[in-house]
Amino acid sequence: MPALAVVASSLLFVPDAFANFITPKAGGSPNANSIHTLYVIVLIVAAIVFVAVEGALIVAVFRFRAKKHPVAHQTHGNTKLEIGWTAGAAVILLILTVVTFIKLPGIVNAPNSDADGLNLTASVSEPSPPNGKKLDVCVQARQYIWRYTYGTGCKNDTFVKKEPYSFTTMVVPVHTTVVLTIQSSDVIHSWWVPSLGGKVDAVPGYTTYTWFKATHIGFYHGQCAQLCGTNHAAMVAYVRVVSPQKYETWLGKQESEITAQSDQVQQLRKILTSENQLGN
Repeated sequence: MPALAVVASSLLFVPDAFANFITPKAGGSPNANSIHTLYVIVLIVAAIVFVAVEGALIVAVFRFRAKKHPVAHQTHGNTKLEIGWTAGAAVILLILTVVTFIKLPGIVNAPNSDADGLNLTASVSEPSPPNGKKLDVCVQARQYIWRYTYGTGCKNDTFVKKEPYSFTTMVVPVHTTVVLTIQSSDVIHSWWVPSLGGKVDAVPGYTTYTWFKATHIGFYHGQCAQLCGTNHAAMVAYVRVVSPQKYETWLGKQESEITAQSDQVQQLRKILTSENQLGN
């Protein structure tokens, strides 16, 4: 029991233990921040309504208990009260609707990259920031891993154009608008890195999009949010945010390593083919 009390008290007085316990994660990208703000507004309104309704119920149960009123008072109702709570509910819904539509553009529409972000050229792919400048990353989901291909040519002829790629961990520059083109090669998956925005499904035969703009350098953890098979729990996703200079250095190194390894594979294939070890 003393040990249990120590653990409980340590959790109670450590704020990080309950961080994002009720609200979604935020702080990594403007769209995630907008989702968090909207969630908190709706949560506060819902909490107020809950307290008011449950408070009225408790007062009614106590005030009109059977011991005090053995014979129930029969009444038709209160027209003014009924109109009042109906109008109140309509006003609450109207307020939430207005707030949602105010926040929605910040969730859906991609903003421009910051001045200290990666220097990009304009393109017309969906979605697009106002100036059209963004970093394109194609996300391909398959059981049970994520593959990321970097560059504007990632949507078509990926292997022919030999675009750089990575698995599981995505590397992106800070303060840069990153637009993700999401596809699946087998079953339905769901891309979700909570600190960088909402969930987006990867559906076979369809292409979906999302975006984020990391506000600071760091390492973000995500997870496939759609049950996709027996090893679903192992389909994690990571996003490593670095400075634009480090990103360009990493990208160049990645291209060189992929090219070198591809050349080694081609040489091995020639040797195995000449020795007739690959079959017909």
